[in-house]
Amino acid sequence: MNLILSVAYRLFMEKGYEHTSIQDIIDHLGGLSKGAIYHHFKSKEDILIAVTDQMTSESNQMLAEIRDRTDLNGREKLKAIFKESINRPVQNEIYTVAPSFHKNPKLLFSLLHDTIDCAAPNYLLPIIQQGISDGSIETDYPEQLAELILLVANAWMNPMIFDSSVDETYRKFMVFSQMLEGFGLDVVDEDILERLEELTSIYQKSRQ
Repeated sequence: MNLILSVAYRLFMEKGYEHTSIQDIIDHLGGLSKGAIYHHFKSKEDILIAVTDQMTSESNQMLAEIRDRTDLNGREKLKAIFKESINRPVQNEIYTVAPSFHKNPKLLFSLLHDTIDCAAPNYLLPIIQQGISDGSIETDYPEQLAELILLVANAWMNPMIFDSSVDETYRKFMVFSQMLEGFGLDVVDEDILERLEELTSIYQKSRQ
């Protein structure tokens, strides 16, 4: 099954979900039959769901570990999430592969849906609620703040979605930083900015 998902992910990135057929996937499986695919997946849509789950599972595990720590308050956990997320070694590989989300609207929608339906309520919201309780975060709208932070960080600031230059990434980061400070959250710093600029540069070079 992992081979099927690996091949499907690569083809979705290269050709786009809509332009990748089940037969395309079979042709790159080194002799596996169509029956082997349908043993695990009922449709191409099921494969897309599995690919999305695989892409988000590692990130969600990291979020869960930080959420469940007992040595940090809510604000400190938010800062830890930003540092851990952007410094994961796999990020270099993702930005080098440079998936084109313009060719993959279904994959993009699936990832954004996971952000709202899973990551925000299950991982970020409990941290914000803890922060409200311990006094380190102030907001009357914790659910919406959780969604806003993740959508801005994962989508608006993602150069793979909006093809941002390093300079544009810097400007977006500064707005994001000011927005968070408006909530009393000084949780992003110069190190995170430098890493984001580095990843944007990797992405832009891979597109040349």
